[in-house]
Amino acid sequence: MPPGYFQFLEELKERIRTARLRATLSANRELIGLYWRIGKGIVERQLAAGWGKSVVEQLSRDLRTEFPECTGFSPQNIWFMRSFFLAWREDLQKLLQPVRVLNRGKKAHRTIAEDEPPDVVLALPWGHNIHLMTRLSDPVQRLWYARKAVEHGWSRAVLDHQIELGLFERQGKALTNFGRTLPPPQSDLASRLMKDPYVFDVKALNERHTERGLEKCLVDDIRNLLLELGVGFAFVGSQYHLEVEGEDFYIDLLFYHLRLRCFIVIDLKTGPFRPEYVGKMNFYLSAVDDMLRNNHDNPTIGIILCKTKRRLIAEYALRNMEAPIGVSGYRLTREMPSELRKSLPSAEELERRLA
Repeated sequence: MPPGYFQFLEELKERIRTARLRATLSANRELIGLYWRIGKGIVERQLAAGWGKSVVEQLSRDLRTEFPECTGFSPQNIWFMRSFFLAWREDLQKLLQPVRVLNRGKKAHRTIAEDEPPDVVLALPWGHNIHLMTRLSDPVQRLWYARKAVEHGWSRAVLDHQIELGLFERQGKALTNFGRTLPPPQSDLASRLMKDPYVFDVKALNERHTERGLEKCLVDDIRNLLLELGVGFAFVGSQYHLEVEGEDFYIDLLFYHLRLRCFIVIDLKTGPFRPEYVGKMNFYLSAVDDMLRNNHDNPTIGIILCKTKRRLIAEYALRNMEAPIGVSGYRLTREMPSELRKSLPSAEELERRLA
């Protein structure tokens, strides 16, 4: 092959992959927009002309006859289209402030919900949208999960799992001192990334487990651990060795966060939170900052995960601490469905994605 051929070939492959991805996304947006308009048309005619169930059944038969290659025009799916339009119209009317527009000298209220769905909905596959409609009634939660699914590229199984585990209620709820110890952009992001409690799927762990046993189970199933921690965490090591003045110290779990641009130290405790854990974490953070942190890295963050905690005790322990530390609880489950495990992305894929 002539010089430069293989480089040219790789460039073409990447362009083709990008074009195919854009075509897929564009096709999905068109499909979701079509379903929105069908649902909107049915609602309008039901209100104006009293269309009933029989009309939708006939519409389904006629559309399937005209477009036999299309599989989305079953009666049930058309009813989903109607529910899709109604759900997001009502959601956005609750979530968005009405926009006042001048109409022939009179003020009227109008929202974008009547004309088109929000962009985040157009970016989701139809199956995801059905899940959001049928699983969630609260408009704030529905929009939040839709944005997270788009942001992190969740499969339908992962979306279902996160709803089941109540991620909305747990996100950003941990007790931290980030607002005082980190600059605003980083402190806000770090606080949002923290959860309380964390939920770990550990089928191989018995009830009377040790900290090392919990750590081994989490590391053995690194994909599940990274999924729960959140996108952007890159695994550095477990029992990470630090030598300080001839003494050996070991960090339970060490990560690097790709968006926060900092190391994250996790200390696992199988019992309740104790104030002395903060001092130990402060030592780890100082050591990592001196021994591992580069000039372009932000200050290292510590997360203490305990079986239980009393909030006031944790607040007192963190109050005058200058290092960024968060305290959160965790609970264990053995309920992750097998189909979800099969659909999880690889550890490398999770590490590459940015939050």
